[in-house]
Amino acid sequence: MSQGPRSGLAAVSSALLAMSRHLEVRDVLKTIVASARELLDAQYAALGVPDDHGGFAQFVVDGVSDAQWKAIGPLPRQHGILAAMLHEATPERLADVRKDPRFEGWPSAHPDLVDFLGLPIRDGDEVIGALFLANKNCSKPEGSCGFTQDDEELLSILAQHAAIALTNARLYERSRELTIAEERSRLAHELHDAVSQKLFSLRLTAQAAAALVDRDPSRAKGELHQVAVLAAEAADELRAAVVELRPAALDEDGLTATLRTHIQVLDRAHTARVTFAARSFRALPAAQEEAMLRVAQEALHNALRHSGAEHVDVTLDRRGSGAVLRVTDDGSGFEPKAIRRAGRHLGLVSMRDRTNGVGGTLTVESAPGKGTTIEMEVPGG
Repeated sequence: MSQGPRSGLAAVSSALLAMSRHLEVRDVLKTIVASARELLDAQYAALGVPDDHGGFAQFVVDGVSDAQWKAIGPLPRQHGILAAMLHEATPERLADVRKDPRFEGWPSAHPDLVDFLGLPIRDGDEVIGALFLANKNCSKPEGSCGFTQDDEELLSILAQHAAIALTNARLYERSRELTIAEERSRLAHELHDAVSQKLFSLRLTAQAAAALVDRDPSRAKGELHQVAVLAAEAADELRAAVVELRPAALDEDGLTATLRTHIQVLDRAHTARVTFAARSFRALPAAQEEAMLRVAQEALHNALRHSGAEHVDVTLDRRGSGAVLRVTDDGSGFEPKAIRRAGRHLGLVSMRDRTNGVGGTLTVESAPGKGTTIEMEVPGG
């Protein structure tokens, strides 16, 4: 192997260590792509994870700005060279991808790619992704590929370890989802056993009081007193259950990490691009962090389900001793006053109640065709 790839072994080691530090799938994908582009000194890099419908469940790029990526449009389909990577599962090294007979063009905003190196990412016999590099940053004779055999071997090493990192990240996310499902099931059983029994007793006691009102007012009064006691006990049981429903990840990881994970899941599940940034944020009292998480979830639900947005941006900023949460989308927007008059609140009442409950303020800015921004500010501890 030439001196170039040998000198790159330290960079390979750094890339592998970077991949092993991440547990979330999208973080792993981004690290793989950025490491590959830097390691082989390419202008562009991409990694596609196929779905079961002829498209990509995830497609991560490096070397393309957010504005460029948005202009390019929807995720690519599995055709042309991309299909070859996934279905033939063989490396591809091309001097000019545009001259390959399988080339089928790309959107007008797509950057112009020339020399190309692609490798499948395999987990055993299964192809779980494909890694692509384009436009090697080097001088090359006309009609020749800038990527060498050494580059291909180096990328092959990275792809093998990428498969391990990606598989581990998927297992971690599935394990976490299973834990959440089990916890929800446990709480459902507890609610059924505790609260439903209280409510059944309350119903019987209320019926007894109703039967005694005319013929024995004194006993009816005692039964009504018991109704009040049972109602208070049921409320206590519900309150305790709600406290337990505070997301476990919020206690373990804090608001920033919990929001980031939640948004990564949404970004994978929806066609809209969902992004998150936290700037100088510091921990808040538990009640405020939970309220901010719930408001963010409600706002994201509205944006992704109702607005038709292509991009939803979530930011978390420090403001004084408190913090500001902002959820902005480029969707259809609405007229807030008209929504209130029509009695359709899109969760705004719930968001305002949660915000007011922790001493915060909620601001909603929207107009038809202009998208929506929801801002929540809390004072901190």
